[in-house]
Amino acid sequence: RAIIDTYIHVTWHCRINLDRFIASPKMSRLLVTLLLSSSSRYAGAFVAKPAGVNRSSISRSLSSSLSVSISDAFDGGNIEFVGEETGSNDTALVKLKIKKDPFTELEQKNHFQYFSFRSVCPGEKSVKYVIENAGEASYANAWDGSTVFYSPTINDPNNWKRVLDTKFEDGKLTWTHDGSGYFSYFPPYSYNRHLDLIAKCGDNVFTLGKTLDGREVDCVKLGSGDKIAYLIHRQHPGESMAEYFAEGLLERLLGVNGSVDGLVASLLQKYTFYIVPNMNPDGSVRGHLRTNAGGQNLNREWAPSENYDAPTLERSPEVYQVLKKMQETGVDAFLDIHGDEDLPFNFLSGSEGLTNWGPRLKALHGAFLASYERANSDIQVAHGYTPDAPNEGNTKICSNQIGSRFDCFAGTLEMPFKDCLTNSDPERGWSPARSKQLGASVLDALAYIHPYLRDESDFWTTLPAADDYVCPTSEYK
Repeated sequence: RAIIDTYIHVTWHCRINLDRFIASPKMSRLLVTLLLSSSSRYAGAFVAKPAGVNRSSISRSLSSSLSVSISDAFDGGNIEFVGEETGSNDTALVKLKIKKDPFTELEQKNHFQYFSFRSVCPGEKSVKYVIENAGEASYANAWDGSTVFYSPTINDPNNWKRVLDTKFEDGKLTWTHDGSGYFSYFPPYSYNRHLDLIAKCGDNVFTLGKTLDGREVDCVKLGSGDKIAYLIHRQHPGESMAEYFAEGLLERLLGVNGSVDGLVASLLQKYTFYIVPNMNPDGSVRGHLRTNAGGQNLNREWAPSENYDAPTLERSPEVYQVLKKMQETGVDAFLDIHGDEDLPFNFLSGSEGLTNWGPRLKALHGAFLASYERANSDIQVAHGYTPDAPNEGNTKICSNQIGSRFDCFAGTLEMPFKDCLTNSDPERGWSPARSKQLGASVLDALAYIHPYLRDESDFWTTLPAADDYVCPTSEYK
């Protein structure tokens, strides 16, 4: 404070440039004299406390005039500062808006919901944040029951906790917090962290091609088995939990914590894994919710429709390149990893609407989910999207396209943005750490269904009742 006062005094009254001021020996001596004088004056205000004056109130009065600074100028940041007002009890009221994704040609809309930003405010000042356009977001109803994440630092995923007073009322998302920090819809997964993950994979990495912004579409190939399994992640860049899932999966497959476990050693002889940790690195860096750099929702780019060709190198090179590789290798098992804004559960959306859905795929779906639940109780079978009606599956959606094209087990695995109600933890909710654990334990389920992936017998008649398919419902309240 003393330095600021001294600088303002000298530069304002002397009308001189700071660089020229510091460069002058005479002016430098003047600055030191003024600084010492100013320092002692402010020090006295706190050391010799005047009678009847509370020291903390002096501190608050000095800081209350300073505004809150909001920034999204970092990898994956997304917010627009609208304005600041003084609320009740000297609380700052900061108004914000979420920036929209580029216009999506196929869907004819601008998606938005994901946000991530830094707030810098003086001391432990209380701030109420208001996202004014929350009611216009892509999944506005999903704000009900959501809680914003907060962390004092951005790079450690274990530091993030939920702001429990988060509310959605009158189309606005609000919460309060004291002091500076980072806020996010879900903890971000930066491109630097992605590159570090890829580096851990060593010579197992190859590039499928480039994105519109020139980033690599990285793929990790592991194992030497005759069954081909693809797991792709983060087609929707705002669903950062998907890449934490990939991190947990890859760390277990690679044995980065020491050595691979017995199950993994066996699986690497039975499967050849192709793992894409981030299908949409451009959108991830740009802070988008659902689209790539060109505004395409990649999970609607897996097949052409009337007057719209997809995938193409011009609009959706990420999908084009992955699908081209799949055509070369074939696919026996496939998972597309996502996050869901609304449902507070982990669940699998299956292939019920495909023309090839029958006893075989139904049994594989049931056995996969049942064994997954036995390995990790964070996954469950009862709740999920209402299945498509028979023969009405949308093959522009990734898992439907792969399940149909390769007649294989295929599903979209969804994780919640909210607290996971199967194992509730209001303080942290669904988190990066649990996303990683879910990624690691998916290998148990893939091991269980391996013998049946291309079994031409009526194997479903021999599976235990515990593995039966359960038709999910989205109703849970």
